[in-house]
Amino acid sequence: MTADPTARPTPTRHPARAGIEAERVGAEYLERRRLRTGTAGWLLLAGLGVSAVISGDYAGWNFGLAEGGFGGLLIATVLMAVMYTAMVFGLAELGSALPTAGGGYTFARRALGPWGGYATGVAVLIEYAIAPAAIATFIGAYVESLGLFGITDGWWVYLAAYALFIGIHLMGVGEALKVMFAVTVVAVAGLVVFLVGAVPQFDAANLTDIAPTDAAGASSFLPYGLIGIWAAFPFAIWFFLAVESVPLAAEEARDPARSMPRGIVAAMGVLVVLAVLMLVFTPGAGGASTIADSGNPPVDALAASAAPDALTRVVNYAGLFGLVASFFSIIYAYSRQVFALSRAGYLPRALSVTNSRRAPVLALLVPGAIGFALSLTGQGAVLLNMAVFGATVSYVLMMVSHIVLRRREPDLPRPYRTPGGTATTGVALVLAAAAVVATFLVDVTAALWTLAAYVVFLAWFALYSRHHLVASAPEEEFELLADAEGDVR
Repeated sequence: MTADPTARPTPTRHPARAGIEAERVGAEYLERRRLRTGTAGWLLLAGLGVSAVISGDYAGWNFGLAEGGFGGLLIATVLMAVMYTAMVFGLAELGSALPTAGGGYTFARRALGPWGGYATGVAVLIEYAIAPAAIATFIGAYVESLGLFGITDGWWVYLAAYALFIGIHLMGVGEALKVMFAVTVVAVAGLVVFLVGAVPQFDAANLTDIAPTDAAGASSFLPYGLIGIWAAFPFAIWFFLAVESVPLAAEEARDPARSMPRGIVAAMGVLVVLAVLMLVFTPGAGGASTIADSGNPPVDALAASAAPDALTRVVNYAGLFGLVASFFSIIYAYSRQVFALSRAGYLPRALSVTNSRRAPVLALLVPGAIGFALSLTGQGAVLLNMAVFGATVSYVLMMVSHIVLRRREPDLPRPYRTPGGTATTGVALVLAAAAVVATFLVDVTAALWTLAAYVVFLAWFALYSRHHLVASAPEEEFELLADAEGDVR
């Protein structure tokens, strides 16, 4: 990495940050790393939150039936809905107070210092880099089931998806968010069509058609026992995974102090309703045992209940739109997380350079190439668990950040305040910690591989990037202002 010719050292102020070195850079550095501002209002932000998650209504969550049965997954979903709702309230406050492209990394940077900020940002990045790879495998399954032009599932589908949607993002955020919103509307309409077809086929007996095992507490409602509830956590998370990406759009939003809280809270409300409906009526129409290992749950549920072929095909097409919506929006999310970490020097600085349309080129391409390579494994369920590991680690750190900032900086301007304060985010913290452990219950190998990747990223910071931070980046400027205010007091 070439040093900026206008850079000058900035000494670290606090002993707690010993070993952290930052430097001032010239205006040209930040000008080459500027996003387009004022692009998205609260409705587009809400659309971003829903689009990032909606693929989870079409595929992925159902694998939780094989871990906990309907009862286990139902209880897990209720608990994860509580966790996400509490967390979203906390993020709405943090996003309104610290509106930059770093999202969770920015919040943790302010609360926990460079190490905590980087650890949070990397956990988010792992989630967003791996999740599109999992979704790509589901896209392949949907494309093959549709029989489009005789295309079969394989690397060619994954490559086409990455190339097409990264290409649209390179055209600029305004264009990308509008395309995302349109695709999401179609995907939500598809869920409505599915429910219209599934509700008449609903049979409560289908929910509990998985035979009980000999696990402790096993029953027809909890066929895998009490431990099945915990094991179903990572799959219940798929109903909500990535809604926390909304604050990453802060620098590109109009009036983020107002639009950010409205957008993320509205998105969460929509997602809770969809999660309940899909969880009940998909296995209720097709049978929990049939849906448990399905790559296309809504379509298989309709097929199992002898629904009209035309309805099944419409839902299948809509499912493809849902997967595309999440794939598309999570690409946006990972690019902004990489952009923010790179701009501040935590990752190589070249990754944050933007093109003439203010899109971060390498921040889109490099994680995309890594995700494509991971998609070639074809292991959607394994990749899902890896993404959940990164997500839940970041949730723990973000909720700790909210609690720390509330107690350490009570006078920080907060245009939006979390209902219930730290008690609310404390609930999210406890449930997120339980979810981290649950990833090891489901697939210890996947969790350990993800943990190993996390450790490699932390080693990069310890050995190199902590000596090359950029003091002029917005997140570092926030810290300098906080230091100055502390000196005055």
